[in-house]
Amino acid sequence: MTDQISIQVDSISKNFLIYDKPFYRLLQMIIGSTKNLFKEHAALRNVSFSVTKGQTVGIIGRNGSGKSTLLQIICGTLSASAGSVSADGRIAALLELGSGFNPEFTGLENIYMSGQVLGLTNAEIDARVDSIIAFSEIEDKIHQPVKTYSSGMFMRLAFSVIAHVEAQILVIDEALAVGDAYFVQKCMRFLDDFKKKGGTLLLVSHDSTAITTLCDKVVWLENGSLRAIGDAKTVTQEYLKDYYSKQQSVGSVDDVSIARPRDRKNFVDPRQALLKHSTLRNDLQIFSPENYGNRFGNGAAKISNVSLISSSGEPLLWAIGGESVSLVVRFETYEVLKNLIVGFIVKNKNGVSLFGDNTCLTYFDDPKSSRGNEVWDCRFDFDMPILPAGDYSITVAVSDGTQDNHRVNDWVDDAVIIRSESMNMASGLIGIPMREIEMVQLEGELIHG
Repeated sequence: MTDQISIQVDSISKNFLIYDKPFYRLLQMIIGSTKNLFKEHAALRNVSFSVTKGQTVGIIGRNGSGKSTLLQIICGTLSASAGSVSADGRIAALLELGSGFNPEFTGLENIYMSGQVLGLTNAEIDARVDSIIAFSEIEDKIHQPVKTYSSGMFMRLAFSVIAHVEAQILVIDEALAVGDAYFVQKCMRFLDDFKKKGGTLLLVSHDSTAITTLCDKVVWLENGSLRAIGDAKTVTQEYLKDYYSKQQSVGSVDDVSIARPRDRKNFVDPRQALLKHSTLRNDLQIFSPENYGNRFGNGAAKISNVSLISSSGEPLLWAIGGESVSLVVRFETYEVLKNLIVGFIVKNKNGVSLFGDNTCLTYFDDPKSSRGNEVWDCRFDFDMPILPAGDYSITVAVSDGTQDNHRVNDWVDDAVIIRSESMNMASGLIGIPMREIEMVQLEGELIHG
């Protein structure tokens, strides 16, 4: 292993022996290899990759693809049937929720037990135990057996322990999915700080936004084999396309009346007139590429044109953040489609979805259908958010079915490219035009005087 490699996975395979009946295990030991009473299941097949120091790597794949098995082998809690794993540095892992905890022990006792398993001495744990308890925010439960803890409390305590062992490598397997929003954000801030300090992070998550936001590289497992490995945006997009393309069944919708308000009073950000004539103006350059990005679908419909237009109907080559625009998606249908759905997503350069919408709620009570061999336009009217400087892209799709269960007819990445040239107003990923901003002085005495 070179000085720059943190984790090296070489040709890892893992086979599990499946017995139809429990006593077949004992019988197999007695009869030896003369007859096999088991079926062999390959959980991993010849998986190889490396992680450099300071890198964050996401591992994605469907349930049963071998993600958790791979992490257990890397952490040393499971042995491989073939191949080898080497790691440079202390590994702290948050795998199955509650793994490594004795349910009969109190939270405090489990802190000491887990800390020792992770390589800390009693003196080191003594010096950190107060910080661990404070980070977990379960001081009032710390002397209770962990079998009385909720899943969220389990996660708080387990994460707090691994956050204080000063490991060089963190391995996290979906555990953050059970935490409350406040504590998950606290964990994400810790992970971001851990990355900045040069720590190595392995992350398994079904949250594509978390993967594209946190990870430098992504490993995609499918049926125990390495399907793809590469930069987070590219591999995650390919994984999502593969996932959506396989979700081709159309389900029924409960008879529920849902409608989106169609009439909305127009409003104007009171600062727009000033911004248009100042250096604070958010200039957005619009590109319509000759060739769209990656696309997939079953071919029942095809997107032929995507454009941003002004309120007067003119195609936009330049726009200003905060102004009203329309996204128009033109598509052709080639088959009978009973319930058309058109949608879009605006993403930043890292592939993180910022905002978007689709036609499901608008036409929930009156679905649009096509007899085939027709041309359609779908228009979305909205106020363009204020975008920080950088590049953005618009993904569009046409489907048939319901919000939760549909067939993708055509999915197009990078149908429109937006380049934000200047930005001095937005706080966060995007800025929202304000209807009104008001500040008034109140009458009365000071509360704290």
